[in-house]
Amino acid sequence: EFVSNDATGLVDLPATVGGYAAAEFGPLVRTFARMVGGHPGAGGALTVHLRGEPLVEIWTGEAQPDRAWDADTGAIVFSATKGVAATVIHRLADRGLIDYDAPVAHYWPEFAANGKGRITVRQVLSHRAGLYGLPAIARGLDDVLDHRMMEDNLAAAEPDHLLGVPTYHALTYGWLLAGLARAVTGRGMAELFRTEVAEPLGADGIHLGRPPAGSPTSAAVLAGNKLSAVGVNYVSLALGRAYALPGAVGAAARALFLPGLDQLLEGDDPPILQTELGAGNGVCTATGLATVYGALANDGMHQGRRFLSPETITAVRRVESYRLDRALFYIPMMWHMGYHSLPVPGAHAGFGHIGLGGSFGWAEPRLGLSVGFVHNRLGIGAMSLDQIASAWVLPLVVRGAHAARRTTTLAEPAAA
Repeated sequence: EFVSNDATGLVDLPATVGGYAAAEFGPLVRTFARMVGGHPGAGGALTVHLRGEPLVEIWTGEAQPDRAWDADTGAIVFSATKGVAATVIHRLADRGLIDYDAPVAHYWPEFAANGKGRITVRQVLSHRAGLYGLPAIARGLDDVLDHRMMEDNLAAAEPDHLLGVPTYHALTYGWLLAGLARAVTGRGMAELFRTEVAEPLGADGIHLGRPPAGSPTSAAVLAGNKLSAVGVNYVSLALGRAYALPGAVGAAARALFLPGLDQLLEGDDPPILQTELGAGNGVCTATGLATVYGALANDGMHQGRRFLSPETITAVRRVESYRLDRALFYIPMMWHMGYHSLPVPGAHAGFGHIGLGGSFGWAEPRLGLSVGFVHNRLGIGAMSLDQIASAWVLPLVVRGAHAARRTTTLAEPAAA
């Protein structure tokens, strides 16, 4: 049973859960322990900040079979990486180095090739650049791991017929933003994660690829069968043939699949950690993500310092397109510039980014609330339930935050 400790104002955590949580978040802790704990070799963490103040920082399970999860354990957060990469671009825009409505080619001249001279930064940030397809720019795993080559190949590529239409750029998104950022700053995206996001926010738990030696953050080993089923010959053949199919099936296959790409996640030190994949290989702690989204949820402020201007915050909160996404089977993603909203309780007014397997970072500006949720379980069998973790996390977080605000409101007159 989960009860609050009246003396501390905290939930008494079960033996399987480490960290702390304010008393109002007992139901969240209970559900977290049940949904994330108890899986051999797997674990996860959840952090909640309200107006920049930490109210929940909990973890459970194993980062690898012989090491328990702790506050400095990071997980590969897959597409939740995109929100951090977009935040890098917003920092550059905030300083006047990038204009959202300018053509990408204005900053990255090579990008003008093959009719791309008019594609804007805003279109790229909101998945409308028509450059989501992998088969046109890469042959297999070795190409995907060469991020500089992928940036160059996208600069030379021709957009397809879905230019202007929301179509999830599942992997190409990161290389597009990296190429733009490199053209403006001369630096790669992994370095910009550190200098534009992690260091200004004092958040070590934000990395692109493997955390460097000496970092407190350690990467959890992926648990489960990962994407091994995709590598089966008949599955690969079917997905390859799906490239030519019309509609969502063909778009999804082109955005997500290349022969041999399933090997990206294999082994205790998987190849995905060896590159700069701004669309999918962020290694983040739950607290790192909650800190990033805390600045976005609180008018661009972090601990009394400005991280983004009010004008930029207004721009990132705007939904750019309500059209259904063509590569995500017509899900209403409600794309912002680098983030998305969700039509689920507790989430429709916020924004963030969910990754493969369900890890995510989230901002709820109405409450000044931010959330980071990470875990290392990735298996075909558990995927459907894990992918929608936000559907139980966010409503419980919002409920706890409302209760915490009421408690604070009642306590202030009494203290006065």
